[in-house]
Amino acid sequence: MRALVTGGAGFIGSHLIDALLERDDQVIALDNLATGSHDNIRDHIGDHRFEFVLGSIMNADLVDDMVSRADVVFHLAAAVGVKRIIERPLESLLTNIRGSEIVLEKAHKHGRKVLITSTSEIYGKNTNVPLQEDGDRLLGSPLVDRWSYSTSKAVDEILAAAYHRTKGLPTIIVRLFNTVGPRQSPDYGMVIPRFVEAALSGKDLIVHGDGSQTRCFGYVGDIVPALLALAENREAEGIAINLGSTEEVSINQLAELVIEMTNSNSTIRYVPYEEAYESGFEDMPRRVPDISRARKLIGFEPKTSLREIVDMMIIDSQRT
Repeated sequence: MRALVTGGAGFIGSHLIDALLERDDQVIALDNLATGSHDNIRDHIGDHRFEFVLGSIMNADLVDDMVSRADVVFHLAAAVGVKRIIERPLESLLTNIRGSEIVLEKAHKHGRKVLITSTSEIYGKNTNVPLQEDGDRLLGSPLVDRWSYSTSKAVDEILAAAYHRTKGLPTIIVRLFNTVGPRQSPDYGMVIPRFVEAALSGKDLIVHGDGSQTRCFGYVGDIVPALLALAENREAEGIAINLGSTEEVSINQLAELVIEMTNSNSTIRYVPYEEAYESGFEDMPRRVPDISRARKLIGFEPKTSLREIVDMMIIDSQRT
């Protein structure tokens, strides 16, 4: 099989490429390196099964060429991270919406299956946890940049569903819940690498709000095999599937765990949301996935504990 991975030099995309090449597939990776890194894929440069293309999903002609040469498309390219979205809302909206529109348009033209990665941000302020794929979306004002990412990914999902329903394009929507692991950068507000970097440097761990908000962190090594399995599952076409861990932890507990595991003298410092982001910023008190659909479709079970994840990310950070 020949796979196109958009966002292939990114954190999740590069791990997906590792897995595809490990099973001897051929891979084309497209990335503009805005948030990805050439270091993530450098081990594959020179491999005859691998092709890296520096470019953007906004380039319709380029996407057309690459989709035409692939059997399946893993669409991971997107503007990511709350910090980046708030700093560059217009650019993020255009990248996520128009970029996905181009990918889906070319996939339909060439008859290629598309797996599109979405996000737990879709659910917004819905607190009816665990969050089910058919649950309601609850968002704040459309004039608040905080909700632009959720909105843009919702449009991606709507487009994917419409292409499937009206044109028969095999599309799969995967909603990721805080996927983490080695290679994840702290530069875009991702909390575990940010905490690990600070703790290893003896700096304060910055917690936004009061730290009582809870999240579930899924290990990339558990998520990538699930992406591959879903891409091959006909029953997954035309629907959305949650992927993530169900091990819930508060951000306070996470900060304390990182400090403990790094044996750091760092302390926790609390920063109000409006100081960290923008006036009117809202956060969700809990975000826990219902993974029963993924369990039924592909037998998905997250295997890696949060403590194991943090340990791996500490080791990875010490190497770099």
